Amino acid sequence: MIDVKPILEGNVRAAARLMRDLDDRRPEGMAALKQLFPHTGKSYIVGITGNPGAGKSTVVDALIAYYRSLGEKVGVVAVDPTSPFSGGAILGDRIRMQRHALDPDVFIRSLATRGHLGGLSRSTFDVASVLDAMGYSRILIETVGVGQDEVEVMRAAHTTVVVTVPGLGDDIQAIKAGLLEVADVLVVNKADREGADRTERDLMHMLDLRTGDRKAVEIVRTIATRGTAEGSGIAELAKAVEAHRARVWQGEAGSERANVRAAAQVAELVRALLADRATQAMRARGGMHELAQAVVEKRSDPWSLAEELVEAL
Repeated sequence: MIDVKPILEGNVRAAARLMRDLDDRRPEGMAALKQLFPHTGKSYIVGITGNPGAGKSTVVDALIAYYRSLGEKVGVVAVDPTSPFSGGAILGDRIRMQRHALDPDVFIRSLATRGHLGGLSRSTFDVASVLDAMGYSRILIETVGVGQDEVEVMRAAHTTVVVTVPGLGDDIQAIKAGLLEVADVLVVNKADREGADRTERDLMHMLDLRTGDRKAVEIVRTIATRGTAEGSGIAELAKAVEAHRARVWQGEAGSERANVRAAAQVAELVRALLADRATQAMRARGGMHELAQAVVEKRSDPWSLAEELVEAL
């Protein structure tokens, strides 16, 4: 049993150990989360998603600086691509946020996707819960940047920020329906580039086709490389997030969105537990290589094998 008192007191080492256990799917990690759950629910989670190369990490870095200037503690969950060799996170995002590494009120955790689709890691919800219990008032979740399939971030976050940039060639291709549907705030980053006006105009036209109220989605221009300096647009982005928070996280609308987040978390936990049991069932049958060999040699068919594995769960 993990002693969660140090985590509740903000002990970074204890939290890091727990996050490692959660990422490795160790039972003691899950037991600790159950103890921490009554202490969660105080953080505001902002999801940052968008296309590769849009500058998501730079936007997150600038937002950290902005929230720290207000005295807020900031936790960051940066979901990186998985190394094909070690299975761990490549850590590209953490390198970009290096200037915050020595700030005791900033906690940055990189997670590997480990093949998980949707732009998030299996442990994203869990790590966010640990940061919540530790007292981080702002939690920023940055997705891996795989493109328009990253709709899961909407379920993990209170406010979803979708980042795009001018000059990607086909501006309509830059944000397709999947990402557009999850956006609570749209960001045109690198707005000093040629084509920013056209990108913003295209986004406005696309929002007209979106189900619901187009005016509920604010479009903000940023030049995140300027940090929090005047003209960077980061302060305007933070205000847009606050406006969304005030608009939809109160009253009946807030209850509905909270239910969506809770349902998504339960569903993700069920999928994760079933996946772990399926892995154990495959190991009991000799592993995936042995099962695949049985299919290749026609000793069994893939459908029957899959059914047998599911029945064994």
